[in-house]
Order: sequence, then C-alpha cells, then structure tokens
Amino acid sequence: MSEAKPYVIPKQLVWEAYQRVKANRGAAGVDGESLTAFEKDLKGNLYKIWNRMSSGSYFPPPVRLVEIPKDNGGKRPLGIPTVADRVAQTVVKMVLEPLLEPKFHPDSYGYRPGKSALDAVGVARQRCWRADWVIDLDIKAYFDSIPHDLVERAVAHHTDIPWVQLYIARWLRAPVQKADGTLEQRTRGTPQGGVASPLLANLFLHYAFDLWMQRQFPQIQFERYADDGAPRGREGGFMN
Repeated sequence: MSEAKPYVIPKQLVWEAYQRVKANRGAAGVDGESLTAFEKDLKGNLYKIWNRMSSGSYFPPPVRLVEIPKDNGGKRPLGIPTVADRVAQTVVKMVLEPLLEPKFHPDSYGYRPGKSALDAVGVARQRCWRADWVIDLDIKAYFDSIPHDLVERAVAHHTDIPWVQLYIARWLRAPVQKADGTLEQRTRGTPQGGVASPLLANLFLHYAFDLWMQRQFPQIQFERYADDGAPRGREGGFMN
C-alpha cells in the first residue's frame, strides 16, 4: 500500500473479472466501445482499471439507457455500463458476493450462484399443494426505487473494505444517459443491467423482506426471485 495506491486490489482479480465479462458478452455502453474494441488494447485497458481503482480515482461513466418492451405494453429500463465499467463492477462483485451469499435466505433464488428461476418454480409447485392460499407479489419499479442510504448501510454491515464501499456508492449515483444524449442524475435506485445491481437488490430485500418475513410471519413460506415473490400458507397468517 502507498499514498498513490491506497487500496490493495490484486491485478489477478481484474483479469478474472475481465474473463467473466468476456463470457457474458453484452452491448456497448455510452462510449460505444464493444468488447472486441476493448480487447484491441486489453493489457492497457485492464491496467487503467486496476490503476484507477487502486488509487481511488476511478469514477464510473454514465450508464446507457435502453428501454425494452414488456408484455403488458410498458417498457423496462435497462442501464448498460461500458465494458470497462462492467469489469470494474465485477471486481467488486467478486469480493462482496462471497461475503453476502452465506447470509442470504435459502428461498431467495434470483441472480444467485447455483440457483435459478426453475428452482424457484419447482419449490413453489411443491409447496402450493400444501397451501390454502398464495399471494403473488411483484414490487413495482423496484430497481429504480431502492434507497441508496439503506443499501450503503447494508453493505457496510457486511464489509469494512473501504474501496468496496466507495465504488458501490459511486455506481449507485452514476447518471443515466438517455437516447438523446441528455443525462439524468439519480438519487435512488440501481440500474437494472449493471453487474453489481442484482447483488445490491438482493441485499436490500434480504433485510426489507426476507428477514422481515422471518420475524413477523415465521409460519409463512415464500420463494423470492429478485423483486418477485410468492408467500403461501395454511389458515391464518396474512389472511387473518
């Protein structure tokens, strides 16, 4: 550690993060740089990410807003980070996720290693046969409305690594660039489409929903896939 590099981030971690980004592919961000273009100077680009993150001088660029049509006629806003920013976010995710995973509820299935939507559906199917009632819930505009301060408090509860906390705070506040080039500042939410966003969304609902359910309605079973859930039970519970 030095004054120029106050944060110890292994170069190998940045390399492994790039490998994950490469495997996931994905579209270009606001800079228009594709993964293929990024790889033309791969060594130099990865060094820049490591150097800036280690020195505390990494600031995420805006995320590119893409609106995907939904079945109900609405649109789902996605925030597409640049390739470099996806690598940087993956670096943080690779450090934070192992700290959070052991704490998460077993019936949380969304965006978690070794779990899938099919797992959630399978458990729901089995439990529905034993239930008198089921509530299907979906939190409206969840990714767009997560309170930044509560997410940051939750992150700080699980890690005291300063650079993890620093960059998560910066990603939460990175502006969105619309199709016409205008920037929209964000005071809430984490962009759906970001690498770190699903992990942060799960972390918030771990406290706001999963643990709350355990405390208030321990007899009610549920499965949650990100912001979609299905509590169920026998007589009583929510139905009283």
